[in-house]
Amino acid sequence: MKKIHGLLLLSLSLSGCATWERYSLLTGSESEPAEVELTAPAQQKARPQYFVSPALYDGAAYQATQQAAQKLHPQYQPQATVNVNHYVQSMMHDLVANLDLVNPQMVIGMTSFVYLDGPYDQTDLLGNQLSESFMHEVHQFGLGVVDFKTTDYIRVTPQGDFVFSRDFMELKEEQPIEFVLGGTLVRHQGGTLINARLVSVASKKVAATAQGFIPQHVVDALYQSGGSEKLLLKQGE
Repeated sequence: MKKIHGLLLLSLSLSGCATWERYSLLTGSESEPAEVELTAPAQQKARPQYFVSPALYDGAAYQATQQAAQKLHPQYQPQATVNVNHYVQSMMHDLVANLDLVNPQMVIGMTSFVYLDGPYDQTDLLGNQLSESFMHEVHQFGLGVVDFKTTDYIRVTPQGDFVFSRDFMELKEEQPIEFVLGGTLVRHQGGTLINARLVSVASKKVAATAQGFIPQHVVDALYQSGGSEKLLLKQGE
């Protein structure tokens, strides 16, 4: 038994030395910082083995840090928060996957998503945010996007400088838009169903479709984080 305990203590001490050596190799010692050139595969292997001083993971110190963060920011979450954009990314992949003809030269205009059981000239914050999120994703895929809400001038006011407008009288009558991307929303138990589609302006032919589901807690977080009320916004206001 004594020999076994001795071997265990020896192995623990050696593993501790190896741990500290890996830490010194990656970060350098306090006296002489080490500079080590690693190839890409070596860097990937080294990252999971990154160690810091065990004192930083002391239970009491860690809890004190979390409690202090909670006091400063009551809604502080150390983990990454899933938002509307994550679900739009998935729908965008489906949209491109069943696109009849992927043409990098095609020009797309983004429109607000509207509720299927409501008027088609009204929307809310979720409908407008979906339009903004899809605009980013379409651009990331390398397709052409036109922001038709951009005016020909910058309005300078004491409250700020603005280039966007929802007043159609301030926008160009003709836009080089060949396709429009929009869709409908359906309130469902536990969240909202999204029906997105890419439609040709000339022929009204549906070029691609995608469907998704956004949980209710993600929708609620959109309104709570911005402090916005669920007011319907009439187009043109």
